[in-house]
Amino acid sequence: MGRFIRFVIDCTTYSLKGGRLYYGWLLFLLFFMPFWLFGWYEQLSKGLVVTGLHDQVSWGVYLSNFVFLVGVAAAAVTVVFPAYAYGRRELKKVAVIGEMLAISAVTMCMLFVIAHMGRPDRLWHIIPVIGIFNWPNSMLTWDVVVLNGYLLLNFYCAFYYLYKRYVGEEVNYSLFMPVVYVAMVWALSIHTVTAFLLNTMPARPLWFHSIMPIKFISTAFASGPALMILAFFVIRRYTRLKIGDDAINFMSQVFVWCLGIALFLLLSEVVTELYPATEHSYSLQYLMFGWHGLGKLTPWWWFAIILMVSTFILLLFPNIRKNHTILPYICGAAFFGIWIEKGMGLVIPGFIPSPIGEFTEYTPSWIEIFISSGNWAFGILMFTLLTKGTIGVITGEVRYGGQAVEAVEEDPGLSGEGA
Repeated sequence: MGRFIRFVIDCTTYSLKGGRLYYGWLLFLLFFMPFWLFGWYEQLSKGLVVTGLHDQVSWGVYLSNFVFLVGVAAAAVTVVFPAYAYGRRELKKVAVIGEMLAISAVTMCMLFVIAHMGRPDRLWHIIPVIGIFNWPNSMLTWDVVVLNGYLLLNFYCAFYYLYKRYVGEEVNYSLFMPVVYVAMVWALSIHTVTAFLLNTMPARPLWFHSIMPIKFISTAFASGPALMILAFFVIRRYTRLKIGDDAINFMSQVFVWCLGIALFLLLSEVVTELYPATEHSYSLQYLMFGWHGLGKLTPWWWFAIILMVSTFILLLFPNIRKNHTILPYICGAAFFGIWIEKGMGLVIPGFIPSPIGEFTEYTPSWIEIFISSGNWAFGILMFTLLTKGTIGVITGEVRYGGQAVEAVEEDPGLSGEGA
């Protein structure tokens, strides 16, 4: 037990040390915290009346971000699966970073769900024994089970592996690998159940189709690798953990082909809805072309499609896909495009029109923006600190019986020189 406590202390200490550039990044993320706390205070004290939600559109930016981040969390399997199932050596040492991304993303998911609840103090009503955990009848309880289960699985896999590296012992693969394989399958379940939350509502025609789960998984396996590629570029530029080109090139291939599948499914959905053009296509018509003067989401949707299609076309060319100078910008553009299409282009327009045909638009309030940006900042801060500690253990800078290195002296990004 003493060694584990030392492990936690050493990793935490190392995570909080760095150069001026590192501290500048942490301060930038902390800048959002006062607005985040103010938003939470206003919403918890006054209720959801301070948001832009109303009877017609009862799901807004909170659940839009939730749906998107479940996909980011599930996408950790795009690193873990080839690393352990196929023995890809270039991915094995960074698989734990994918698990840290999953932990951070699931945490953000929970923050967005709590924000959407309005009265999180009533959460005890679904706690087993104390309240009524209506499983398996309620799809919501399925989501609670798979998200919390996925969080625990990644927490165990990541920190067990790091602890063994920290103390210099061999990983017990007879205990470790079964959990890893369960986590791989579980990753698919979290986004499948999230898709079922939407597509089991026949009153919402935009969601009521059977391709929703595979559409969710394909967009997840595009957005997640895009974000991990960005993280890999930062890590190998500013730390001693050198991630090879092979790992980045493999992730970019996963990214582009999953993005292509997602675009194909989106096009299939457009044709299916608009070719007969019945009243069930009103949501998509509003989203794509507006409806009698209402069209706040239309430019956002088209902007997302342009980003996704253009990045997919660019990445089809190997010389562009392997050009690590422009690849980060392409990944960033695709990530932003998927975030728009999966949130504002799917969750919100599902409520427009309402089941009785009312067309009412939704605009998030500043309170929603404060809380949402704060949730993102908290999650990114968590991922930054977890990844920093992970890198220290992997590179041997943090080890049992040794002393954590305060900064990488020869690296201007961490030591502060030139920052």
